[in-house]
Amino acid sequence: MIDRTKFYIVLVILVISGYSCTKTQLDKDREIIEKYIADKNLDALEISNSGMFYVIERPGGSQHPNAYSLVTVNYVGYLTDGTEFGHDDTVKLSLPQTIMGWQMGVPLIGEGGRIKLLIPSQYGYGNNEQGDIPKNSVLIFDIDLILFN
Repeated sequence: MIDRTKFYIVLVILVISGYSCTKTQLDKDREIIEKYIADKNLDALEISNSGMFYVIERPGGSQHPNAYSLVTVNYVGYLTDGTEFGHDDTVKLSLPQTIMGWQMGVPLIGEGGRIKLLIPSQYGYGNNEQGDIPKNSVLIFDIDLILFN
C-alpha cells in the first residue's frame, strides 16, 4: 500500500510540473514576435504587457480614432516569414468588426499616421485558420490611417 501511495504522489508531482512547464500559445507567440523584432532591428513597444507590439512609423495628427471608429486605411498583412496574406488600399473598415489587434493598435496613431502591428494569435484569429492564415499565427500589419470618424 505504501509503494502504491508513493507512486501516486510521484505521478501527481510529475503531472503538475509538466503543466507548469508547458508554454502557453501567448508565450510561444511572444518568442516569435521578440525574435522578429530582433531580426528586423525594430524599436517596438508593447501594449500593456499584452504580448502585442507596435512601431509607430509616423504618428499622424493629434486626434486619434477609438476602438469604435470607422477608419479608412491602406494596409498590408503578412506572416513573420514574409508571406503576404492580404492588402488593400483606401478601404473603409469599422474597427469593432476587425480583429482585436487592430482595435488595440490603430487608435495609437492619428490621421496620416503609419503603424506596424505585431499581433499575437489570440488578438488575431486564434486557433482558427482564416483563408491562407494558419491557426495560431502571429500577424504583422503595416497600416496607413488615411482618415477616421
